[in-house]
Parts: sequence; structure tokens; C-alpha cells
Amino acid sequence: MSFGYQVLGFGTSAGEGAFSATGGTITTSGAYTIHTFTSSGTFTVESGAADVEWLIVAGGGGAKSNYPAGAAGAGGLRTSVSGQTSGGGASAESATGVEAGDYTITVGGGAGPDGGFGGNSVALGITSLGGGPGGRSSGGGFIGGAGGSGGGSGGDNGSAASSGGAGTSGQGYAGGGNQTDQAYQYGGGGGGAGGAGGTYIANSGSQGARGAGRSNNINGSNVTYSTGGGASSGNGGANTGDGGCHSGGVGGSGIVALRYVTPG
Repeated sequence: MSFGYQVLGFGTSAGEGAFSATGGTITTSGAYTIHTFTSSGTFTVESGAADVEWLIVAGGGGAKSNYPAGAAGAGGLRTSVSGQTSGGGASAESATGVEAGDYTITVGGGAGPDGGFGGNSVALGITSLGGGPGGRSSGGGFIGGAGGSGGGSGGDNGSAASSGGAGTSGQGYAGGGNQTDQAYQYGGGGGGAGGAGGTYIANSGSQGARGAGRSNNINGSNVTYSTGGGASSGNGGANTGDGGCHSGGVGGSGIVALRYVTPG
């Protein structure tokens, strides 16, 4: 919750003593100090208190390696940055108040190379869920896994249609499905923070499109995170939260960034 210290563009942080914190890679942009964690660590408030804006992106899911498996879902994306949007079309959440002490930061890893759920990212008591795996392909299509964003359905090989896995409200969208009665049809695209994965269209000859990611400017420039896995083979990039592309793609690891008005 917010302590109401009139920070984040509306004044200076307040508390007993000047605010001071360590942890992660520390940068500045405009009025803000930013702590970025690309792996798990500790955010330590040495003195004072402040309200902190945050971006918490979980690890992307992995795609099964058998062909034509579905693409994987992106890691959940939650943010409290003013003017930005969380995954699934949700508004930014409230900033979080911090006081002197240690705060454990967990950055979720990407899953793969043969399916699996992305790792959750956790900071300041807030959790973003890892992306769902893409559905496997066998005699019939398999539903993609639910997660921060859902994985796409596996290719169906001429049997019944299958659906993508569900996304999580406020974090991401569902994965795409596939159609029925088409031999060796492809799977659905992975869901992303900014849009659902595409459904495979019969006889189109390609995987369902990847779900769109979501941009965030907590570090001072717009960066897109949590894009679903798509048609081309490939892995999600480090610290993107992207889902793995079909046929064995590995999900991208997550990221956590915290910012507050620079004291002074």
C-alpha cells in the first residue's frame, strides 16, 4: 500500500531522515532514481521512507519440442507506474510504501526447452505469474497452459479443436486455439500482456500469431515486455518475459524495476 508521502512527481519523499536505498542496478532518469533487478536480489532501504512505483514481469513459458506444438504464453506484467498499463488491459495499480528494512526481490526464469511454466516474479509483496506452456501435439490437440498469459493450443492432427490457456486478470491474455479436422494443422500463438495469442486458421500454413506485449517507461524510455510466443522458432530474450516460440522455444526471464523521486 501507499504511505501517502507525496512522491512520484507530486513532491519529495518524506520520512525520518533522508531516503536512501541500495540493490539492483541503480540509474537515474529525470526526477527519478530506478533500481533494476535482472536476477533475484534484495532491495534495502537504509533510511527514511517513500512511496515506490514498480514494474514486475514474470518469466515466459516454454513451448513443447514436438511438432506442431503451440507457442508459449508471456510472463504476467503488473505495474504501478503512473500513466502506464498492466497486462490484460488493466490500469496501473497503486504505488507501494517502503520503510527501512530488507525487501526480497524474486525474478522469475523463463521455461523450456520442452515446455513448462515460467517462474513467478515477486517484489514488495506483489506477484506476477509465470507464462503458461504451449500445448503439446499428439493424436489430438492439447490445451495450452494457463498462466500470467496463456499458452497456445497444440496442433491438432485432424481431430477436435483445442483452445489456448487462460491468462490472469490484470496480468495478461489467453493463448490462441486451433480449428478442427485439418491434418497436421499448426498450433495457436502464445498470449501476451497486450493481447491474446492468435488462433490457427485452417489451411493458412502457419502458427497462430503471437500476442502483443506491453510497453513500459519506468526506466525513462519505452520498452516492450511480455510478448507471447509466435510462429517462427526462437527463444524469448533475457529479461523480457516473452513466451517461447513453437517447437521448443524457451521463455525469456523476467525483470523487476522500482523507482522513487530522487531525494534532495
